[in-house]
Amino acid sequence: MSEYGVHTEAGAVRLERVLPGPIERVWAYLTESDKRRQWLASGSMDLRVGGPVELHFNHAELSAKKEPTPERYKKYEGGHTNRGRVTQCEPPRLLSFIWGTTPDDDSEVTFELSPQGDKVLLVVTHRRLRDRAGKVSVAGGWHVHLDVLVDILSGNAPRPFWSALAVVDDEYERRFPAT
Repeated sequence: MSEYGVHTEAGAVRLERVLPGPIERVWAYLTESDKRRQWLASGSMDLRVGGPVELHFNHAELSAKKEPTPERYKKYEGGHTNRGRVTQCEPPRLLSFIWGTTPDDDSEVTFELSPQGDKVLLVVTHRRLRDRAGKVSVAGGWHVHLDVLVDILSGNAPRPFWSALAVVDDEYERRFPAT
């Protein structure tokens, strides 16, 4: 399994990670605000179809090692919020929700969990991405967020977000060529 995401269909990227289990523990890190904020974003999530989702991102809080925010992400310095709604929820195996900041810019992210012995396969598929730039950005962001989740679930200090993102962004620029 490659750690890099792949373009699976028009407007979609898919990433996979094998995580330390059990599945209920991984589910908690997807759905509970205090755990999710350690690797992605805090915020409420009503785990029923149609339930609201609010994600408060603050990338500076993901690692103890502090780094300056890259110029192109300065508008997010200090945090930002995305709102959406749950589209599928089958605990502890499936969670999907709309992800976006405006009705014209909404996409959908799906988390699929399956046990593999004492580990859990997590598949993240992000769909309805409008263009190549969106796919590159989403793939890079998920890549690093998932790496931070692996760090946390493995008992390691989370890697610094921005420097890790710079490396994978360059790689996704190469992996998702302009057509």
